[in-house]
Amino acid sequence: MNATQKLHDLGQSLWLDNITRGLLASGTLRRYIDELSVTGLTSNPTIFDLAIKAGSDYDAAIRRKLAEGKSGEALFFDLALEDLRQAADLFRPIHERTCGVDGWVSLEVSPLLAYDTQTTLAEAKDLHSQAARPNLYIKIPGTREGLPAIEEAIFAGVPINVTLLFSREQYLAAAEAYLRGIERRIASGLKPDIASVASLFVSRWDVAVTGKAPETLSNRLGIAIARRSYKAYRDLLNSSRCQRVLNAGARPQRLLLASTGTKDPKASDILYIKALAAPFTVNTMPEGTLKAFADHGELSGMLSADGGDCEATIAAFGKAGIDVDALGSKLQEEGAASFAKSWNDLMTVIASKSAVLEKVG
Repeated sequence: MNATQKLHDLGQSLWLDNITRGLLASGTLRRYIDELSVTGLTSNPTIFDLAIKAGSDYDAAIRRKLAEGKSGEALFFDLALEDLRQAADLFRPIHERTCGVDGWVSLEVSPLLAYDTQTTLAEAKDLHSQAARPNLYIKIPGTREGLPAIEEAIFAGVPINVTLLFSREQYLAAAEAYLRGIERRIASGLKPDIASVASLFVSRWDVAVTGKAPETLSNRLGIAIARRSYKAYRDLLNSSRCQRVLNAGARPQRLLLASTGTKDPKASDILYIKALAAPFTVNTMPEGTLKAFADHGELSGMLSADGGDCEATIAAFGKAGIDVDALGSKLQEEGAASFAKSWNDLMTVIASKSAVLEKVG
């Protein structure tokens, strides 16, 4: 039994942070499902940008979309939905076997809408309708403006992957938005079993403080923040408020650990996977990290529900002059800006590729 299967059997879902047409056509994703216990995946604009720019896998489809008069965002969403429908169908048996707990894929609304509540909500509803798959999450950023859209989308019955969360406080705000949407469904006599995950980004914390804290604290802040957030997650699951909606038929919003590929070349390539093994959570990892963990991964125990030594570690960073609260807000702002840049880069690549294909004919 390889390490990925052991981790899955201990109760953590392993999702792939990647999707390309080549990954689907080659049978690689199917192999990851069968051999590495992968039970879902996430996508983002950068993944599609690289895939479209790097080869010809999408050329025929782009030609067809151009002939249909599609361009820009509309053309991209058509391409992405084609890929994600195929992936969703591969994961559908897992989704059905787990009664909707697992087997999900995710598609992001335009990152340019991160601070536009109403347009985010409208696009989330439209994309979910177009996808026509029960196991597809729509990703909405957990920014201040995104939170009302998350609540309204949940109330409307749209499964949501809340993205761009960096701290316990941001996670709890996203969980609050989810719960409000569910409570409103219950009050309105609607079925409350709308699924959601809340995605906490881990490794960017350590990138942000590189060289700003003692060497003994290297690559420890992201793990500490994740453990702190996991404690908040477990406390919320045990709260009377959460138990009331669960008793009415709701399902818990699961904590998803994102950005778990190691950025520091001097650190272990499975650093965050090993440190954040936790039951009833998701870890979505880059392809290289997944294969590394399958090859030489090891587990040293499951994450403690009380967060372990997270507060002592965070306090040590405070003594080193790191304002963790301010940094969490900064990371979310920078994340939103980075996502927007990736989106603009993707639109440029699609326009460039479209021009070349139209010229070639």
